[in-house]
Amino acid sequence: MAITIPIRLAGAAPAKSAVLVPAGAALTSLPPLSVYVHVPWCVRKCPYCDFNSHATPGQDIPERAYLDALRADLEQSVPLIWGRQVISVFIGGGTPSLLSSAGLDELLAMLRACLNLLPDAEITMEANPGTAEAGRFLDYGASGVTRLSLGIQSFDDAQLHKLGRIHDAAQARAAIDMAQRAVSRVNLDLMFALPGQDLAACLDDVRQALAFGTEHLSMYHLTLEPNTVFAKYPPEVPDDDASALMQDAVEAALAQAGLARYEVSAYARAGARSKHNVNYWEFGDYLGLGPGAHGKLSFHDRIIREARHRNPESWMVKAMARDGSHIAESRQVGPEELPFEFMLNALRLKEGVAASTFSERTGLSLAAIAHQLEAATQRGLLDPDPTRLRATALGWRFLNDLQEIFL
Repeated sequence: MAITIPIRLAGAAPAKSAVLVPAGAALTSLPPLSVYVHVPWCVRKCPYCDFNSHATPGQDIPERAYLDALRADLEQSVPLIWGRQVISVFIGGGTPSLLSSAGLDELLAMLRACLNLLPDAEITMEANPGTAEAGRFLDYGASGVTRLSLGIQSFDDAQLHKLGRIHDAAQARAAIDMAQRAVSRVNLDLMFALPGQDLAACLDDVRQALAFGTEHLSMYHLTLEPNTVFAKYPPEVPDDDASALMQDAVEAALAQAGLARYEVSAYARAGARSKHNVNYWEFGDYLGLGPGAHGKLSFHDRIIREARHRNPESWMVKAMARDGSHIAESRQVGPEELPFEFMLNALRLKEGVAASTFSERTGLSLAAIAHQLEAATQRGLLDPDPTRLRATALGWRFLNDLQEIFL
């Protein structure tokens, strides 16, 4: 998911709610717009994965039916975003690199035909090292992909086996080389706090990633999510103290190498931040296309959230009916929900956001959350700077507690 990372909230009671402005408060301007496209198939579902992914052994996916349904989904969505510029596209999964070169080219062509895609839009595609092919990566780049995000997870073959990955360390290294030759920007996903992992092994994964001149690295703490194989058969993983030491050591090692931590799980060299993910964290808009995709869209008088049907076959049939039935949920976000939703995202950024962004993106006055802001500041979790909404070092360490204050 692409990018969204599950947040677990602490069990403390939420702070007293402030009085909010009435529903339907006007937004004076609309936020930047991104597009997320979900490709739901993978070769094998990993035991830790709780994303909407469906195993299809043999790499045989119903590409034609998928692309036809995607076009129908897109064309039905255009009226909601008519005339708005699109700053980024993220093609996630699943394993989008199961798409053929021609299939990906058609996908991007339909986006360009239907949307106002900026000439310098960031176009990211997730790829699995186990399905990497040099020629296909080059074709992806030629079609317009500007950034590949590789699910490396580890360079340790034993760990890759435990994680159920279909690639080994040699394939991971080869995929990085292919990606760097094909597109201008490459992100590497790594995981830490893995079963039986110690600090030295964690840092060795980071060292090997840096050896490629990596400009963007995503470091994800292994989480045993509900309804996964790991939740049913939990492996022995490092405790919280050991995991915290790993996190601190990783941040220090990457900072020394020139990759600054700018978001909870993201590190980048100057100028290499993910435009798409930053738009998420700054409470921007995103149109979600494909099975299970979620979206957030702002209008001058409301903000809505949408979710597509998760089952690929059901979504394809319903999208082709062109009657809106492929959308499982569409609802207006109430003003009482907006402070938490905004802070859930914005406080993930190390620099936070300008205080004015809250009103610009929610239509609410900062006075509406004065009580929560004061409580968070008094607890030392929120920076007292009135011009920014930013967690302190303590607040970032206990981010769930800080975010929950705004429930």
